[in-house]
Amino acid sequence: MNSTKRSPHGTNKKTARIVGALFIFATITYMIGNGLIGSIVDASDYLINVYPNRAQVITGILLELINSAAVVGIAVMLFPILKKHNETIALGYVGFRVIESAILVVGVIGPLLLITLSQAYIKADAPDASYFQSLGTLAIDGHDVAFQMAMIVLSIGSLMFCYLLFQSKLTPKFISVLGLIGYASLLTSALLEIFGTNTGMTLFLPGALFEIILPIWLIVKGFNSSAIDSQSTKTSTVVPKYT
Repeated sequence: MNSTKRSPHGTNKKTARIVGALFIFATITYMIGNGLIGSIVDASDYLINVYPNRAQVITGILLELINSAAVVGIAVMLFPILKKHNETIALGYVGFRVIESAILVVGVIGPLLLITLSQAYIKADAPDASYFQSLGTLAIDGHDVAFQMAMIVLSIGSLMFCYLLFQSKLTPKFISVLGLIGYASLLTSALLEIFGTNTGMTLFLPGALFEIILPIWLIVKGFNSSAIDSQSTKTSTVVPKYT
């Protein structure tokens, strides 16, 4: 009887490609989703336009929710590989990405409320604009604050992830160093935004560059197989003690 055994290197290569694809997929879905929402709600006359363009807003919300699922998928797919090097960090990374996802899900409540608010504004006879504007601003701010909170959680979890990449040599050191710089910058940006300081896009750039380079590397090259083999050898040669 012939039996086939899946190669660990083949499995790791497949995992790397899936993770890389999920990184790119998550980035694209969130950018498009947020852009669809922002193009409506960032306009000065959003109270008039949100409800008539609700299909676009809802599409943006769905894309943001897809991103929320994808970020959890990234951590879950990485866990079997990362735990061989540091199970605590591997579990922590999964936990932080789950929390990030939950915060982003809560954040879409703001745009959803804007649809109902816009409908009420349009139907009202000579509405009190200041009242509706106040509620609308609150909904938009809630969406923005949820995003910044999610970025704080993402940054903390990803700093752990990049540290483990650096320590384990699963990827070239320049990639893990770029990630450490990128997520430290993102954490700084999110904290400043929470406290009312607009930092623009400058502090986002290193992290964005990391999230482009890492997935491309994983899809093309995969993880460093020698680092995985080395850790597997260490694990398999541990001799149990009997007392």
